[in-house]
Amino acid sequence: MPDPHSPLLSAYLALGPVIQPLAPLLLKRRLAQGKEDPARWREKLGHATLPRPKGPLIWLHAVSVGEGLSVLPLLTRLVAGGARVLVTSTTVTSARLLAERLPKGCLHQFLPLDLPGPVRRFLDHWRPDLAVFVESEFWPRLLRDTRARGIPMVLVNARISDTSARNWRRVPGLARAILSGFAALTAPEPRVASLLAELGADPARIRTTGSLKRGTGRLPVEAEALARLRDAIGHRKAWLAASTHPGEEEVILDAQQRLDDRLLILAPRHPQRGDAIRDLITARGLRVAQRSRHDPLGADTQIYLADTLGEMGLWFDLCSVAFIGGSLVPVGGHNAYEAVAHGSAVITGPEVSNFAALYDSLLSAKGAVMVPDTRALADTILALDDPARHKAQTEAAESAIRAESDATAETAALVLSFLKP
Repeated sequence: MPDPHSPLLSAYLALGPVIQPLAPLLLKRRLAQGKEDPARWREKLGHATLPRPKGPLIWLHAVSVGEGLSVLPLLTRLVAGGARVLVTSTTVTSARLLAERLPKGCLHQFLPLDLPGPVRRFLDHWRPDLAVFVESEFWPRLLRDTRARGIPMVLVNARISDTSARNWRRVPGLARAILSGFAALTAPEPRVASLLAELGADPARIRTTGSLKRGTGRLPVEAEALARLRDAIGHRKAWLAASTHPGEEEVILDAQQRLDDRLLILAPRHPQRGDAIRDLITARGLRVAQRSRHDPLGADTQIYLADTLGEMGLWFDLCSVAFIGGSLVPVGGHNAYEAVAHGSAVITGPEVSNFAALYDSLLSAKGAVMVPDTRALADTILALDDPARHKAQTEAAESAIRAESDATAETAALVLSFLKP
């Protein structure tokens, strides 16, 4: 890398030195806007704020909150296997959550900007023995310079949506240049493995392991917050719309209006959309309490807008039924593992290409229900009021997921194998 057949990659790399002088100005502007950590923003320029530990070091990059939480069980296994792990991410929120939950033996830093100076300083300081990238964020200079230093690179839990695949096919040279640099790649399902090979990864280096998200289990739940909210809800029934996207909230609100006095907890995939969703709710004359504004949840609240990060476990524990978003619009869906771990009955829309194998398994086992529209969504929620049906569905889902392979153990063994002499 760079591949001679990828002029786009060559142009990207050539542009780096030109825009590098602007990087400190950009970060300082973001700092003034509250989007960077005042004590650690220089990490993005490659200036480490921690010393490198002695001995072999695995560097694992998980771009944001979701990826970071999904690899916590993997990190625990890597540390148990004798490794020290440097975890990088890009957002302030992910840094805060990971600082609270990283197992002992792991360090956190922000990923450097994909520019010559920051990348060089980062690699000079940390000198990783192995680089592990989670899911699908690729920074070309970082990948090229890491490989140039002889550091093996592994891509784990690779994620390629149908939309991403179409985009990669438009730049086949770039896709090949990036994917061919990995010494090993793991895919959560055969569809992704096939796409990786089609786009330029060496088929001999690809393993289909299942999803790392299976090993996440129950999400953290703050006991006091759970007790307060349960008291506020009282005897009302509550259902959850989790990880919703634009175009879905309208369908969900239509369903809520078909239901009785039960409470809807609406947790958008991107909490920054909270105010816009609130406007959508109030325009319908519905009574809303917004979590980010610390609105009290009252007896007359119809919708609790859960526009925060890191609290999804709380919402699953409060709701016996969970609609998993990104599935009524062409996003590709989100995983249902956490919902099942918390005992919520899963409902999904038909757009689940990102987790096709998971939903095929759940639907075949009658461990989830797929709904196409408002009426079906409302009818399914009402049907799941039947305790026997709810129990049968949740037990079927748990059984289907237990039958999956242990992707965490297999991935950990693969990663640790690169540290052996």
